[in-house]
Amino acid sequence: MPVIVEIAVDPIGTSSPSVGDYIRKVVEVLKKRGLKHWIGPMGTSVELPSLKELGDLLQDIHDELNKLGVMRIVTAVRVDDRRDKEIDMEYKVRRVSF
Repeated sequence: MPVIVEIAVDPIGTSSPSVGDYIRKVVEVLKKRGLKHWIGPMGTSVELPSLKELGDLLQDIHDELNKLGVMRIVTAVRVDDRRDKEIDMEYKVRRVSF
């Protein structure tokens, strides 16, 4: 069953407090994998086919940021692994929208 994850990536020790270029690289990784995602101000929500995909995705993200010279990355992850029915990000938003 698909899962929804929220990922917040914080590159540490960069030359500037602005991290937009690094986050754009994260979004490139998501697009390259063909993953549905929503970018938010404090993190990015992603629909994954299964929880097994999460480790590989995080590895790809960290590898790409490392290629840009980032030597330390702090990543926070929240997982919505609902097993009683299949949901997507739109469903979750519709359920609370007015």
